Amino acid sequence: MYVYPKKYEVVVVGGGHAGTEAALATARMGLTTLLLTMNLDTIAQMSCNPAIGGLAKGHLAREIDALGGEMAKNTDMTGLQFRMLNLKKGPSVRAPRAQCDKKAYQFRLKWVCEQENNLDVKQGQASAILHKDGQVHGVETTFGIQYHSATVILTTGTFLRGLIHIGLNRQQGGRTGEESASGLSASLKSAGIELGRLKTGTPQRLNRKSIDFSKTSPQAGDEPVPFFSFWADDLFHVEHPHKSGTSNIRTAYPPGSILDRLPGQLPCYVTYTTEKTAQIIRANLDKSPLFSGVIQGIGPRYCPSIEDKIMRFPDKPRQQLFLEPEGIATEEIYVNGFSTSLPYEIQVEMVRSIVGCENAEIMRPAYAIEYDFAFPTQLLPSLETKACRNLYLAGQINGTSGYEEAGAQGLMAGINAARRVHAKEPVVLTRDQSYIGVLIDDLVTKGTTEPYRMFTSRAEYRLLLRQDNADMRLCDIGFDVGLLPPRNYRQFQNKRTRISEEIQRLTSSRVNGQILADILKRPEVTYRNLPSNNPCLTEDEINQVETEIKYAGYIQRQEVEIRKFKSLEQKPIPESFDYDKVLGLRTEARLKLTKIRPVTIGQASRISGVTPADLGLLMVWMKRLG
Repeated sequence: MYVYPKKYEVVVVGGGHAGTEAALATARMGLTTLLLTMNLDTIAQMSCNPAIGGLAKGHLAREIDALGGEMAKNTDMTGLQFRMLNLKKGPSVRAPRAQCDKKAYQFRLKWVCEQENNLDVKQGQASAILHKDGQVHGVETTFGIQYHSATVILTTGTFLRGLIHIGLNRQQGGRTGEESASGLSASLKSAGIELGRLKTGTPQRLNRKSIDFSKTSPQAGDEPVPFFSFWADDLFHVEHPHKSGTSNIRTAYPPGSILDRLPGQLPCYVTYTTEKTAQIIRANLDKSPLFSGVIQGIGPRYCPSIEDKIMRFPDKPRQQLFLEPEGIATEEIYVNGFSTSLPYEIQVEMVRSIVGCENAEIMRPAYAIEYDFAFPTQLLPSLETKACRNLYLAGQINGTSGYEEAGAQGLMAGINAARRVHAKEPVVLTRDQSYIGVLIDDLVTKGTTEPYRMFTSRAEYRLLLRQDNADMRLCDIGFDVGLLPPRNYRQFQNKRTRISEEIQRLTSSRVNGQILADILKRPEVTYRNLPSNNPCLTEDEINQVETEIKYAGYIQRQEVEIRKFKSLEQKPIPESFDYDKVLGLRTEARLKLTKIRPVTIGQASRISGVTPADLGLLMVWMKRLG
């Protein structure tokens, strides 16, 4: 056994999207950090679709950016196609999406981690957490190396006892071509953490040269490009360190890398399954590990396999699919919407039944994967485990699905681990502040027994939690915790001032006796065709001005609801409160309150099975017991 001589303040286990955000956050907040990953060459690998954003997920990526995280910047630097979804719908459901170059995304984020001060990046597989008296103090690897630390953040993805399924064949692995982590699950159980089993999957990758794209419909990106980062101008105008007059902004990418060769926007393609596809699947369901009962883990309801879709919607003549490029340095095409775990020979038939793919060659087969996860109700809202102090969990280990959900949790776990080291109170975002707040509150309050995916419908205050105003909601917090650089914060402050001043001008100025704000509220009127406008505002600023004025009544209504919500959210429940002493409390409510131990009355109100009558009793007894 070798004890590494350097004691870290934070050890992050796992180098995926949660792990990189966590490690960068703690390092940028000044803490000595170790990022420990099984393979240095797969840091930030996009295991499934190399895309960031989409409905609600785009909101999460922009919130990460507003707080000072890296995901949006990395997306803007490595994107192949950018689109703003739902432009014809209301502002609350619009969201950016980008198809990225898989390897470029991975290479740049690896480089960013390696360049970061206070951050060591090392290869090794964690086999156990080191804990004593209910408190973690480091990790041990399969090589017999112990890394001691004040806090530990686990971001293990699908690697905990990962099991890959293709037909009735199965093999251990956390991702195809990579081994699973077999020892860590037992170590977590020894620390008092209950684990369950989930399943997810990924579709085939096809050879671009074998696809007849003339039978498909091209889908172009938007112009001008709807970038993810609020600081995109900094990324594209940054000076390289080898040039004179180096900027104090962090360098955007490694000079001379694949990023220098990224083209303009590339098209994706829309295609469809056929009746033959459905026939092949129905005839081979007995060979599906999901339908034959071989897979025990529960799969994602909102990202189902093609077998699920065919069986759930038998009357639907075809299923829409997207053929999306994986990068400029590969011929691999991702078949979005065609996830399966059927045997390889069946996959070949299925693929060749897709329009345009009659002669397609599979470069990588689709597969399903089972893995261990920790029931997230065992976490505090800070993402620290209740059973083991100073141990934080983030990403798919908490039962979520998706890069954005993982990155958001990683960022918050990193922020709170850093604040624990500095003996500061944790940062807990609320449901009215952010989608990140909705995500974490759902996990720690309601839990999940299937892979959790973020949707706009999960947020009660969607009109206030728009993707375009994530900076207005969260930049102050990012700067206060020490993550958002001062330069970016000054840019944000100037933007906020310009928007506020313009809204004030429009609500107080008249033209021909009419208030400008009232004119703008008309459905047919835009800011640009007002009789008086400010030509110096950016498009982003104009959009926010328009939204704030056109939707003012709805926004005010939601703000009233939030004030009522906060009256409950601000009533704390003592950590040691004994629910057994509350006479008249129903057994179901008592059991769930005792298990989850909500932090506030507001959180208690969102626990399934806790009624308003239970809450009333609880508040009476809280006063009585002092």
